[in-house]
Amino acid sequence: MTETTRAKGPLHGVKVLDMTSVLLGPYATQIMGDLGADIVKVEEPGKGDFIRWGGKAPNTPGMGPIYMTVNRNKRSVGLNLKEDQAREVFAELVKWADVFIHNVREGGIKRLGFDYEGAKKINPEIVYVHAVGFSSDGPYAGRQAYDDLIQAASGSASLLTAFDGNPEPRYLPTLFADKATGLHAVYATLAGLFHKERTGEGQFIEVPMLECITSFVMAEHLYGHTYDPPTGQLGYSRVINPNRKPYKTADGHLSIVPYSDDQWKIFFEMAGRPGVMDDPKFSTFNERTKNIQELYGLIHEAAASKSTSEWLKLLAEANIPAMRVNSLEQVLEDQHLKETNFFQKHEHHTEGTYVAMKHPVHFSKTPATIRRHPPNIGENTDEVLAEIGVSKAAAE
Repeated sequence: MTETTRAKGPLHGVKVLDMTSVLLGPYATQIMGDLGADIVKVEEPGKGDFIRWGGKAPNTPGMGPIYMTVNRNKRSVGLNLKEDQAREVFAELVKWADVFIHNVREGGIKRLGFDYEGAKKINPEIVYVHAVGFSSDGPYAGRQAYDDLIQAASGSASLLTAFDGNPEPRYLPTLFADKATGLHAVYATLAGLFHKERTGEGQFIEVPMLECITSFVMAEHLYGHTYDPPTGQLGYSRVINPNRKPYKTADGHLSIVPYSDDQWKIFFEMAGRPGVMDDPKFSTFNERTKNIQELYGLIHEAAASKSTSEWLKLLAEANIPAMRVNSLEQVLEDQHLKETNFFQKHEHHTEGTYVAMKHPVHFSKTPATIRRHPPNIGENTDEVLAEIGVSKAAAE
């Protein structure tokens, strides 16, 4: 990888002005950067993106591990938007951009003069993407939002309660609300660009976390309440079943997912329990769904009869889906991920060797690339300002 490698991705030529921070927005804009877009990340000098300061960096304060993971393929410009001159420079960047994406609350961005109406006066064709916690037409509009808050409000924090009966709500131990909303922000931006390509029109796009994550969680968990009146419970019974968890083998754990009638039958025959699928409770998909807790319990009993390696060999021969359960450490050593070179080592210009994850999607004609290391705060200010015809002094 070199800093000057020409972008080859499907978004080559798209210019994105990025004023997002923490995880949701940077995750989204890194995906666009991987796909070839020119991402200019605007940060306050000396402070930068809040997520820079989490975890330990090898050499440079503000180059923390999560920041490093979601901020490649970007250029950082340092601007203190509390200053009049800096706002004038930022207006030039709005004029330059095809997309302006941020997660500043409405009141704050309006005070700076760069809400949608302000930005549209500068660049009428701007695709303006505002990531917010809650839709602007509801009573929660304008509130602060973080992953924990959205997990709480969307019902996500109650999923483990439905799963294991423990009445204590718990957050899922990944920042999935940020990342899943970030994916919504990516497709929303692409749709806005597609509309602009066809019509020449920019537009305002709001990406609200609560609505995005509620739709994400309730896609299966609305379940019987899909109908009015309801035909069954809230919560997809197969997924919230307390026995839906990795199965303990003789020497480890395994995920096993028989799906068709034949696969279920073959699995229990392998386990030395023929005839299980002759029971009317398990013989059809609908009946298995109704009795899934009992069925999963039978798999737990059967799985212990063989080692993980024995099961993987037998199940592969029978074409029954199964995977070894990896710890986080074992993920780094996974055979498939190693063969596909998913975890890649790079040399950062200030932090030395670091690990980056390859862009996961394959394009046969327009491959995603890693072209730039995550930047230090304001590292590319002079370069970017020169490109838009603004002197360095104007930003100071």
